[in-house]
Amino acid sequence: MPAWSVGQCVQLACILEATARKPGNVTRFHDFADLTYLDLLVSAAAIAPIFEQASRESVGVTVLQCVERTRQACATNSNLGLVLALAPLAASEPVDNVASVLRGLTVEDSRAVFSAIRLARPGGLGRATQQDVFREPTLPLREVMALAADRDLIARQYATDFADVFQIGVPALCEPTTVRILPPWDEARRITLPLGLEESIVRCHLRLLAELGDSHIARRCGLATAEEAQRQARGVLNGQLSWGEFDAWLRADGHRRNPGSTADLTAASLFVALRSGMIEFPLRF
Repeated sequence: MPAWSVGQCVQLACILEATARKPGNVTRFHDFADLTYLDLLVSAAAIAPIFEQASRESVGVTVLQCVERTRQACATNSNLGLVLALAPLAASEPVDNVASVLRGLTVEDSRAVFSAIRLARPGGLGRATQQDVFREPTLPLREVMALAADRDLIARQYATDFADVFQIGVPALCEPTTVRILPPWDEARRITLPLGLEESIVRCHLRLLAELGDSHIARRCGLATAEEAQRQARGVLNGQLSWGEFDAWLRADGHRRNPGSTADLTAASLFVALRSGMIEFPLRF
């Protein structure tokens, strides 16, 4: 594998995640009214240089600087959850030593992350009875995230040493398969080419969604809709529902059913796989 730097791995992970035809998300074939595929590519380029310094900077400062740079490049929140997911992983050397980074988080990290959240203005952001982002934090960032771990998938990673990424996402990316989920580009491709990285990324996304649900859907549409998305993801994986049917259902309500938290965990899984040399180059998408 080429000796990709941390920043390059971040940019590659973001590009690959955005480009794959994941159901319900922005892809190169589907824009949202307030978020486009180009926004995601520009955001990836904007944050990559900041992540080059991640091992020498605090997690909170990395998150805040990435959001500030992104807001200069994009008119909407394109990557807050993604940056929150990637920052501890990028600060860890090696990447699977992330637990030590999380144990070292401070109140200053919380303060910087609170500022980043207020600047990004994510949709569906409410008020919390403890450690509200509109107030001054009093706990280290890992403890703050633990308070939200039952309702936010990214917060859950901070509280569990990114167990979902390492135990579900990365294995799903690297799992060999000959069973196609995605519709083929054309008959010739279906007959002559083996399954590529795009199929693995979509399978990773579906596996995470099927096992964990999606907190972005739950926050915007309610728990019942999130549970239905989780049930349908399982249906695609076991062959009872087609990728197209699931994609159409997710997109039927504007983009309120966008499984955005799952997309963030998929990108984090890609980053870990890239940093660990698990993805072969040249890429076959």
